Amino acid sequence: NLRYRQKIERVYLDAMARAQREILIANAYFFPGRKIRAALAGAARRGVKVRLLLQGQAEYAMQYRASRYMYDRLVDQGIVLYEYLPSYLHAKVAVIDGHAMVGSANLDPFSSLLAREANVWIQDDAFAEQLTAALEAQLASSCQRVTPQVLERQNRMQRALDALSYRALRMGVALTGKSSEY
Repeated sequence: NLRYRQKIERVYLDAMARAQREILIANAYFFPGRKIRAALAGAARRGVKVRLLLQGQAEYAMQYRASRYMYDRLVDQGIVLYEYLPSYLHAKVAVIDGHAMVGSANLDPFSSLLAREANVWIQDDAFAEQLTAALEAQLASSCQRVTPQVLERQNRMQRALDALSYRALRMGVALTGKSSEY
């Protein structure tokens, strides 16, 4: 993993840079680095439909809250967010313009820096269509869209916990020596 730990991120970044129609990502622990966040925002600015399906129930409170800390900015950038509500979300998949990523890696520093992960980049339109259909079925039946109105309902304590969690995870990443990337 040490030698190839950024390979998964590079595949994501390349696909996002080339995306023209759609980016649909379902990810359990979403704490992406600056490059991924910039690539998602850039795609949304280009008119790409960018949707993220994320945790709606906190399995690990700190990661969940740190992810939520980024919601305001993501929504402001034109990225559509959904939270999966029925149970914990463990998906780590993406569909980007007819190609798919499936694997074990989350979009967070701990997957790329500390864990042994494996993803497969699938260049098959039929598979990507099936995965998109499955994800969209979940978006329609099991998710809440995170809108500015939903975000406004968060109280000060929730926002403070989100900010504290975000900063704590960033400090954890700093210990790895990779804080400039996150």
